[in-house]
Amino acid sequence: MDITSDDLSGVIPTSDAELDKGRVKSVISGDTIVLTSIKQSGIEKIFSLGYVAAPRFSRESEEPFAFQSRDFLRRMTVGKVVQFYTLYKAPSGAKREYGVIILQNGELLPQTGIAEGWLKVRKESRGKVSTPEEENFFKKLEELEKMAKKNSKGVWALTGGFIETTYDLPDAKAFAEKHTGESIDAIVERVVSGDRVIVRLLLSPSKHVQIIVAIAGIRAPKKASNVDGREYPAEPLTDESFQFVEHRLLQRNVKADILGVSPQNQLICAVKHPNGSIAEFILKAGLARCIDFHSTLLGAEMKTLRQAEKYAKDTKLGIFKGLVETKKSGGHEAEATVSRILRPDTVVVRMKAGGEKTVQLSSIRGPKPRDGKQTPFEPEAKEYLRKRLIGKHVKVTIDGIKPASEGYEEREVATIISGNRNVALALVEAGYASVIRHRKDDDDRSPYYDELVAAEETALTEQKGMWSSKVPAVKAYQDYSESLQKAKLQCSLLQRQKKIPAIVDYVKSGSRFTVLIPRENAKLTLVLSGIHAPRSARNPTDKAEPFGQEAHDFANRRCLQRDVEIDVENTDKKGGFIGVLYVNRENFAKLLLEEGYATVHAYSVEQSAHANELFAAEEKAKEARKGVWHDCDPAAEEANGGALATTTNEPTATSASNSPLGSAPTKKDYRDVIVTHIDPSTCALKFQHVSPTTSHALTNLMSAFRTFHVSPPSGSSSTTPPPNTGEIVAAKFSEDQEWYRARVRRNDREAKTSEVLFIDYGNSESVAWKDIRPLGPQDRFGTGKLRAQAVDAALSFCQFPTVKPEYMAEAEGFLRRNIEGKQLVASVDFIEKGSSGGGGEGALWVTIYDPNGRGDGEEVNVNEEVVAEGLAMVPRKLKAWEQARGPTIKKMKELEEEAKGERMGMWEYGDLTQD
Repeated sequence: MDITSDDLSGVIPTSDAELDKGRVKSVISGDTIVLTSIKQSGIEKIFSLGYVAAPRFSRESEEPFAFQSRDFLRRMTVGKVVQFYTLYKAPSGAKREYGVIILQNGELLPQTGIAEGWLKVRKESRGKVSTPEEENFFKKLEELEKMAKKNSKGVWALTGGFIETTYDLPDAKAFAEKHTGESIDAIVERVVSGDRVIVRLLLSPSKHVQIIVAIAGIRAPKKASNVDGREYPAEPLTDESFQFVEHRLLQRNVKADILGVSPQNQLICAVKHPNGSIAEFILKAGLARCIDFHSTLLGAEMKTLRQAEKYAKDTKLGIFKGLVETKKSGGHEAEATVSRILRPDTVVVRMKAGGEKTVQLSSIRGPKPRDGKQTPFEPEAKEYLRKRLIGKHVKVTIDGIKPASEGYEEREVATIISGNRNVALALVEAGYASVIRHRKDDDDRSPYYDELVAAEETALTEQKGMWSSKVPAVKAYQDYSESLQKAKLQCSLLQRQKKIPAIVDYVKSGSRFTVLIPRENAKLTLVLSGIHAPRSARNPTDKAEPFGQEAHDFANRRCLQRDVEIDVENTDKKGGFIGVLYVNRENFAKLLLEEGYATVHAYSVEQSAHANELFAAEEKAKEARKGVWHDCDPAAEEANGGALATTTNEPTATSASNSPLGSAPTKKDYRDVIVTHIDPSTCALKFQHVSPTTSHALTNLMSAFRTFHVSPPSGSSSTTPPPNTGEIVAAKFSEDQEWYRARVRRNDREAKTSEVLFIDYGNSESVAWKDIRPLGPQDRFGTGKLRAQAVDAALSFCQFPTVKPEYMAEAEGFLRRNIEGKQLVASVDFIEKGSSGGGGEGALWVTIYDPNGRGDGEEVNVNEEVVAEGLAMVPRKLKAWEQARGPTIKKMKELEEEAKGERMGMWEYGDLTQD
């Protein structure tokens, strides 16, 4: 049986105008609510339902079903506008009105509450009845109560109704650990401030916890307080922040995500209304700030809160009204190359737009120099960064400026991205950096700040890097350039090794470096062999030689802190090691010469296996008038018999014999050849000229040579002492155990072996001293009798992928299958200056033709085949003589594009030149 509005006829007015309206702010118990005025803000009224009573609901004494009774009324009314009519008032003293509430959907209270069993009729309230209509209304309530009691509804249920409610958590940390990650249903019982609320956590139908919690991720303006007798005034917008939260959350159903515990032993929760996180809404309104300390608890959600705060700042809402933003020096992303690591958190970058700048990684700090536990990790952290950044192309975004402090100058702070990886984040994850705790007004921070804080927390937990209890071993390098004696001892060991991995620790000048060899724990000074670089200034008062500083700067850009390889050849008088430095597998001396930052040292270069390469590089700089050759006068050189080469393939008066660099032939120069050796690291060739004269002469000489060495004369059976570098000797080849003419390249005195080059075939190997003999009579076997038959050559218009070993192996295999050991035709395109054993000629640049390459008599251009198979590319920097061959270059580029399109060879994964 229900009571309708007709049953209230005569009890309440029938006109809406005579009924009061209000918004339900909260529900005190199952029969009492707090109403706020719709017309006038701040006016509140306590209103109770007439003639009924609900179970008592209070912290001190909570009767059975008290929570359920209140919750029934709360769900129906909180936050809604209702109509109400006062039937009677409490006796004098208590300002409370009793009456009827009409909901927006027409439901009537207290009738609905009695019908559902959550209210009881107060018998003693019959004395308040004053009219027949009210008497009839009272009887209807009694009838509803009988029906609810009969059906055991609500408070009339025979069992249940009691809820165990805890109002204090002695061990909040244990509670948080138990429920971390859980999203618990809750009711906001009271709002304490903009960032603190009291919630009732509904752990189960019979177990609740009512406790104050901090809203995760925010800090609202503080109320006025008194601490130790000192008064602290309220911060601006404290009331507005409080009201914002109260209006939206008071007595609303929410989800409380348990995240952790504050230092004050308060639970930290993400409080989420069905419409979203209250933290995000209050931040967006400008009535709170983000708090960094909760970043690790919130994880990815912190980013959303940061964006909400940024919106308030940008639109200058709430506490950010009148905010004056500091002008940042950057903000946009720029491309750069990392040229130096100063500290584990500070690098020097060379901007693509030009110039260098020193930047510190935003929001992080490397191992602290004054922290005894962190300091040992500084070298390890710096090396970690060096391996990942030096020479790499990166994207730099300036986040702000860090003011000068602690002896450091003012510097920019930046986010650096390398290969889609945040460098600062990688350092923190590895435990090699800590995260700076910024002031609340410090906006010069990383946009990835929350990820950094989370990564630091993980590194701490997992004891990575400087958070480990283990102290790293300190790598102590032995300085072998300290004295000449130490240098000579170490030199003999290093001479046996080829392309030793090393790190350039310091650049002393364009051609002098301090290098570290980690596997040997060695530190040494390396001087580039075969060249002389102008001296740079050693101090502010010193004067540099012309282009000395440019050479020094070039070496810094290309070599400093780079992983390199070195070959040691000898030592100088001061303990320096003379040798070759390879950067990205390229001879750095050659690079210096090409830029005009060095000159060839005529005497020492003759002892080098790279003589031809260095001379060619120097001539290239002369031709381009670079560096020290900027005022080179070709006319004057020509008058002195040293004219620059004419590099066209048209007839010219210039010949190969009088050009410092070399020349193109004056007419087509075809030669019959046999390829005897292919260098696996460069695909450079060695071949013999084929003619009746030379073939017969070589055959006769080798026959006599082998006969001689089967039973050599007394005293000719071994070399004592060891052979000299550059000496022509007889050496036994390991594969066929036959004797051949060879030139000694270098000696390994400890292993008692020599590296030799077989001058008639072009291959080389390491041969034991017992298998090396004096050449024999010079008039029978010397180069005066028959010049060295192996000629240095390279395929014209072809650049092989020397930095990609897998593709070099394919190219070498292709050439071995197609040209090694075959009689072919070489068209000589250019002749370099020098002597490779071929009549005073230097290395030849050739186009190789196989007259019967396809087996059907059809001629094959091997150079074109190599490019068409994707095994080589057209050089990106064409030499002058190559530029003059326009039609040839055009055809080769067309073949290259076809190979790219079909993903042949080196192009299988795309254009590797874009790496």
